[in-house]
Amino acid sequence: MWSWVAHRVTGVLIFFFLFVHVLDTALVRVSPEAYDEVVATYKNPLVAVLEYGLVAAILFHALNGLRIIAVDFWSQGPRYQKQMLWTVVGVWVVLMLGAIYPVLGHAARELFGS
Repeated sequence: MWSWVAHRVTGVLIFFFLFVHVLDTALVRVSPEAYDEVVATYKNPLVAVLEYGLVAAILFHALNGLRIIAVDFWSQGPRYQKQMLWTVVGVWVVLMLGAIYPVLGHAARELFGS
């Protein structure tokens, strides 16, 4: 049940990001100066944390999507559904822990100095 909810929520969040991304990228054609201003607002530590959240959402959505494909197309999939979910969560946690430094390292250096 919760994996279903998490899959839908991450899908909506990814869609929202893509919508905003297309809009702010479209500013280049309208006004390059406005685009530069918008991009400048993204260069702060809060946005770095949001980027980490985006990576988390995309990664969970992708891994859970592969699990759903396995459940649907593998004859033994429904039988091992719970084990596959916990495997997805475990892989997600390990990869997210590995992404802390690359994604949040710059924000930490900006906040606390290098």
